[in-house]
Amino acid sequence: ASASAYTQLSTSFTTGASTRSVTIFVHGWYGQPTYFADDLSLSGPPGSGGGTTTTTNPPPPPTTTKPPPPTTTTTTTPPPATGPEPGFGPYIDITRGTPLLQDVAKATGQKYFTLAFILGDSAGCDPSWGGTIPLTDPGIMSQISALRAMGGDVAVSFGGAQGPYLNQTCSGQAPLAAAIEKVIDTLGVHHIDFDVEAAVPIDPMNKAIAQVQHDRPGTTVRYTLEIQADSFGLVPSIGTDVLSNAVADGVKVGIVNPMLMDFSSSGEEWGQAVIEAAQSTLKQMAQIWPSLSTAQLDKMFGGTVMIGDNDTGPVFSLADGTTFINWANSNHIGFVSFWSVGRDNGSCSGVSPACSGISQSNFQFTSIFRGFTG
Repeated sequence: ASASAYTQLSTSFTTGASTRSVTIFVHGWYGQPTYFADDLSLSGPPGSGGGTTTTTNPPPPPTTTKPPPPTTTTTTTPPPATGPEPGFGPYIDITRGTPLLQDVAKATGQKYFTLAFILGDSAGCDPSWGGTIPLTDPGIMSQISALRAMGGDVAVSFGGAQGPYLNQTCSGQAPLAAAIEKVIDTLGVHHIDFDVEAAVPIDPMNKAIAQVQHDRPGTTVRYTLEIQADSFGLVPSIGTDVLSNAVADGVKVGIVNPMLMDFSSSGEEWGQAVIEAAQSTLKQMAQIWPSLSTAQLDKMFGGTVMIGDNDTGPVFSLADGTTFINWANSNHIGFVSFWSVGRDNGSCSGVSPACSGISQSNFQFTSIFRGFTG
């Protein structure tokens, strides 16, 4: 690149009167390739502490062509995650445009969200938001950046109630793994969720996920799966079969996250039916991971409810939310969530993507779920 492609940067600072030395750290932007800086200088009068102003230049760069600055089309591998997924990550339909992540964070203090949903687009094996919005949509990217500037972060969910799933449009393990890694690299995420609500090629999917975890160390995986009945647990064909195959294919499963909504109930109060469905799922998990203790299984377990009016008629009330979080805390489970942040208000009635359908204040379920302590 020519010299005109580079810009001299400067900053200023004031030290205390007794400061004798300063250390200047020079680093690149998050997730970008290695680069070299030179021509560093430090100027200004020394303080009264008796120190002197010195300039320390880094070692000269290798005698190779200086790499050009990264462009907007460059994607990079994020560093490994520093730990497990945060315990509360409500889903938000990021394709709706509102509410904005940073606005919810300001209003509630909640700074971790699950963005829904990544699907295949018209090109097939190419990830996009809702199957229609480009992965690098400026509005969505600016929300993520604003949230991260506040100290927050996001997980990304693949799948959902509608298709086409990448699992269905990508022909096999390698293309699917590449598509998932494109999302990870482009968005800089460490936590990914697979929301399975339709028949998918299970084995290629799980082999691809295992490959992603190998290629992108530190990536945590959450499986969000349908409940058949409160007394039964997960649907076998797209629930327990998915998990058993994941174990066989070497996936490191972080969270098993049943959708505690829209299932067949024995008729008891809905909040209690939700807890019974959770307990039934834990029994299924004990069969899939027989060597794990009860405490270990609890820590692998998550639960996602549908706040307010559910599609099939039941109502998950504010009182049910408190009961569920109390149960989650007493059992020290690993994760809680709900569908969805955009519904966490009482602005309308009935089943709607824009409200819970019940009487409540703005973000009242978020406030209740923030009481989860794990």
